[in-house]
Formats: sequence, C-alpha cells, structure tokens
Amino acid sequence: MSSAGGTKTVGVSMSAFDDNFLTVLRNGMVEHAETLDGVDLQIEDAEDDVGKQLNQIENFIAAGVDAIVVNAVDTSATQAISDAAAAAGIPLVYVNRQPINIDTLPDNQAFVASDETEAGTLQATEVCRLLKENGAPQANLLVLQGELSNQGAVVRTQMIHDTAATPDCSFMKIVEEQTGNWQRQQGADLMANWITAGVEYDAVVANNDEMAIGAIQALKSAGIAMDSVVVAGIDATQDALAAMQAGDLDVTVFQDAAGQGRGAVNAALALAGGEAVEQKVYIPFQLVTPENLQDYMTAN
Repeated sequence: MSSAGGTKTVGVSMSAFDDNFLTVLRNGMVEHAETLDGVDLQIEDAEDDVGKQLNQIENFIAAGVDAIVVNAVDTSATQAISDAAAAAGIPLVYVNRQPINIDTLPDNQAFVASDETEAGTLQATEVCRLLKENGAPQANLLVLQGELSNQGAVVRTQMIHDTAATPDCSFMKIVEEQTGNWQRQQGADLMANWITAGVEYDAVVANNDEMAIGAIQALKSAGIAMDSVVVAGIDATQDALAAMQAGDLDVTVFQDAAGQGRGAVNAALALAGGEAVEQKVYIPFQLVTPENLQDYMTAN
C-alpha cells in the first residue's frame, strides 16, 4: 500500500470507541499522526467483539497495510492476532492492553503501555495511607474489577490484594469484589446493591475511573456523605478529575493515554521502516490526589 518514501498506512483496531480513556488514546494516535508526513491511520472499532477484531486484522493484512496497531478486546486471545500478522510479515504493535503472548512476540511485534503493577500499587498504597489517617483499626474495602478477561484488571486487582497483605496495610480487608466490566453504570449498580445489602465499607477501590464514578453516583443517590468513604479509580480521565475537584473522588492514577498512542504509532512506523524497537515500552503511571490535581487538569 506504500511506495518507497510514500505514505505509510497503519491499520488500528481499537477494542471499543465508546470508552473515555480509549478515546483519549485513539485521539493521541490521530493527533500525533497528523504531525507526521505521509502517515495514514485507518482506525476500526471492534466493539468489544473478539471475532470482529480478528476480522479487522485479516482485512488490514489483505489491504496490505504497512503496520498494525491493536488495542486487544481480550488479552488472552492475542496469539491468533500475532500469528496472522507474522504470517503476512506485517509489523504489529499492541497498545495499552498486554497480550498473553508478550514473552514470545516475534521480532517485528511490540507492546506499548504502562506497567499495571505500578498502577494498582500506587492506588492501593494511597488508599491505605488515607484510611490510616482516619485511624480505624480495620477498614473494609469494596473492589470493582474491570473485565476479567483483561490483563490490566487482573493485575490491578492483584496489587490491591498484595498491598493489603503487607504489614503496613494489613488492617485493610477486602469484603466484596465483583466485576463492573469497566462500565460506569455497572459500577453504580454494584454499589447500589452493596448499599441495599447493608455491606459495611470504608473504601471503594475501582480498577478504573468510570466504575469509581458510578460508585460515587450510587453513594450520593443513597445520601451517603462523600467524606465518610474513600473512593479510588485509575486513569485520571477528565470526568474523574472533575469528580476529584468536586470532593467526591479521593484517588486516581494518571495513565498517559495520549502518550501511549504516540508511542504505539512511533513503534509501528519504526518497525515498518525495518528498525529495531524495544519490545516492551512502558509509559510511567503517576499518582493523582487533590494536592496535585491542578497539574493534570489539561493532561488528557
């Protein structure tokens, strides 16, 4: 599809378009590509459908794109994507969601994201610090998980457990843990159910901001004072920062979505040009609290 020195075409398959964080990531790719000469992005929405995503990859291959970028629908189903791209000799870059075959990627495939262990640890450690400040001998945690097929959700949740197992934070006890599939409405529904069931809690720790915001909506609908509960998310989306500014969200973790998007495009173009790249490129996470909130208001 490209001639020497001509336009490079990069096919991009996003797991979903209707996700606030992934929209920032997608826009980061588009805006970065616009600053480069001769780069054409073809972006498709997999609509959270594994089969549809694989079809998109096959269509990109048939069209002869120069490189492919994938935000995986299901991180446990990426081997087939890698195999298809490798068979066609087309470079492939996974972005944001770690493929299950991360340690066996061919030389012309790479992964650009942030280290999820860092996200979960930053979040849980700050929740521990806030609860310790409140002085309770034991603190009950409600955990809202992302999609269970997603490596990020699994690791972020594990870091909450690992932090609660440390001597410093062993007063934290996880009393409920359910998946809200990254969705705001599901986060609200789960929180409403826990409130109705009379579950006792001191903190709500969500794998992402959308579920945290849903939990906040349910708490406020039930007339619960937001200063009586610690609520934590991850991603530092604009909606989350607004919730923090309003005094509702206590903790989030900035994941540089636009930075991941730029990194993925750069890696794809480098591979398409025959250059070697690092197979694992990590963009650092950063803790966001009311104290440093203003530093992030224009970041995503």
